[in-house]
Amino acid sequence: MAATTAAAGVVPATGAAAPDDEKAVERLGKAYQTILTEVRKVIVGQEAVIDEMMISIFSRGHALLVGVPGLAKTLLVSTLAKTLSLTFKRIQFTPDLMPSDITGTEILSDDPETGERKFKFLKGPVFANILLADEINRTPPKTQAALLEAMQEKKISSGGEDYVLEEPFFVLATQNPIEQEGTYPLPEAQLDRFLFMINVDYPSYDEEIDVMKRVTGAAEPAKGAVLGRDEILALQGLVRRLPVADHIFHYVARLVRSTRPADELAAPFVKDYLSYGAGPRASLNLIMAGKARAMLRGRYHVAIEDIQAIAPAVLRHRIVPNFAAQSEGLTSDAIVKKLLDTTPADEKLYDGNHRNKVAAKVS
Repeated sequence: MAATTAAAGVVPATGAAAPDDEKAVERLGKAYQTILTEVRKVIVGQEAVIDEMMISIFSRGHALLVGVPGLAKTLLVSTLAKTLSLTFKRIQFTPDLMPSDITGTEILSDDPETGERKFKFLKGPVFANILLADEINRTPPKTQAALLEAMQEKKISSGGEDYVLEEPFFVLATQNPIEQEGTYPLPEAQLDRFLFMINVDYPSYDEEIDVMKRVTGAAEPAKGAVLGRDEILALQGLVRRLPVADHIFHYVARLVRSTRPADELAAPFVKDYLSYGAGPRASLNLIMAGKARAMLRGRYHVAIEDIQAIAPAVLRHRIVPNFAAQSEGLTSDAIVKKLLDTTPADEKLYDGNHRNKVAAKVS
């Protein structure tokens, strides 16, 4: 378990809140509202998507957006990058895309002073603070793996040298759920590397009217920068220092372990409808994302409601429904919802003898 924690880069949060930290959380809560105001000048609706993207950034995670074309995913990401004063690049994934098209390549160049010819590394689009990987499932596994390695290691290796990616580094990948031909779906092990899988839905009736009026009307208003790079890095560090009460750890452990059919805490419907459950990375991501969500709301403590709010985005791509679930039309989201409904949220159940108490409560 220690190896898993180290690999995920998670530092346990302990200790009381420092006055400066509390003030920083308050500033972030106000800045978040300003960011929403700026983004809403360009983007109509999608509040939940924006919220989860912000949580991903401050959790130092990556997100996978799933939605049909034309829902302004690219515009949303570029707008958010401007409000955060971060560099932004976009890659359109295609079947002929090579790993070097993402990471960069070595070229032979002449030294203007000595005239000597030598190889020089030309950085690829992955060297940006926010990278939009559009339709990641349309490129072969070799190219997908190159991007996922950069996401995990935060560096690129070329010609025997390592090139560190500048922090903060955030990958937002998109998938088109209606296109099947010529696609290469990400395996579950690679999906697990994304903090969130975010569902981007159609706008409501009124929102669609608003979209038509804005896009076909005057030019979009200017976007103002709200937070800078140094501030974002400092706030990412603050997320790791945010304390978490013991009952939150126990609730997260209970929730994640309940997704595993072979676990003693799994409910009967889990054994009936799931082939595989979520691994320890889900527990780590729930804690980190819960911290970031609390901070964005100006709070210096994590509540169970924070965990419940981000659980669908953390778990939907980490559980595998079996044939019985598919035949009954049960989606991952429906199973996660049932898990949240059946997992006790009373913090008194998660004291020193939490396992026996929760088991008795469920039975």
